[in-house]
Amino acid sequence: MKRLSDIKFSTLDLVPVRENGSAAQSLRNSLDLAQHVEKFGYNRFWVAEHHNMDGIASSATSVLLGYLAGGTSTIRVGSGGIMLPNHAPLVIAEQFGTLESLYPGRIDLGLGRAPGSDQMTARALRRERSGSADDFPEDVAELVRYLGPRTPDQRIIAMPGTGTNVPIWLLGSSLFSAQLAGERGLPYAFASHFAPRFMHEAIRVYRNHFKPSAVLDKPYVMLGVPLVAADTDEQADYLATSVFQRILALMRGQSLVQRPPVKTMDGLWLPHEKEAVSDFLGLAMIGSPQKIRARLEVLIEQTQADELIFTCDLYEHADRLHSYELLAQVMKG
Repeated sequence: MKRLSDIKFSTLDLVPVRENGSAAQSLRNSLDLAQHVEKFGYNRFWVAEHHNMDGIASSATSVLLGYLAGGTSTIRVGSGGIMLPNHAPLVIAEQFGTLESLYPGRIDLGLGRAPGSDQMTARALRRERSGSADDFPEDVAELVRYLGPRTPDQRIIAMPGTGTNVPIWLLGSSLFSAQLAGERGLPYAFASHFAPRFMHEAIRVYRNHFKPSAVLDKPYVMLGVPLVAADTDEQADYLATSVFQRILALMRGQSLVQRPPVKTMDGLWLPHEKEAVSDFLGLAMIGSPQKIRARLEVLIEQTQADELIFTCDLYEHADRLHSYELLAQVMKG
């Protein structure tokens, strides 16, 4: 059985934009966070592709990864993830081949099959080439070929890209990518930071369908976990209200800019909305180090996950840094 100190721990940054803040400041904060968690001993630092969302500044994911990798030295940097239906596989192979050429051995390519936006935005991204989630298995295979060794009959190459063998992860919040990742022998990251309901079933499907590959000889599971760590449970509960407000805004189709914490959510949400936000954040680690340690030990016992990737969307940047520092102390035992 795994212990907490056996588990690798990483960061997923949604590059949040604050109320009355700017994208420029959010991007600088992302680099500062990456530099701090690198010192704290985190394994990797991922950012996700989202479009047409005023509260998330990571839309140009590959560009941002170059900025983050250039400002750090040892931590792995990657996408959590690139939404492949938005892109031609060749373009992604060239972008990540370039990143791997510049920062060898430090780049991860996590792939999702959702557009990461609404349908109108997805059409604006792809124009005539209508990407579809149904093409995902073929697009993944095409991308793997571009990043693998060049074959004698290969007429299209990614340059840079060919022969770089950038590690590919499949990401998902349902069972489709779990099965595909298992069949392809790829590492799998489940989006339990917003879809915890299907976590156990997705892990089971992935492990049951796993076939050893040149990449992995056994399954490798990473789970997304929302984080609000503070010195006391009361302070964590207070800080978490910023997260609650953001999820509530997402569900209502409102602006996703970060809002400051409030003393109480009473009057801000209806009973059914409170329940929906609680379900969304069912895996959230909110509290003091002692409380979070106890909850994480249960999570590892139940899932036997290999790695946890934490997302922490607090209003004040200093609170985020402190939260990740406290978590590092917990994970190291």
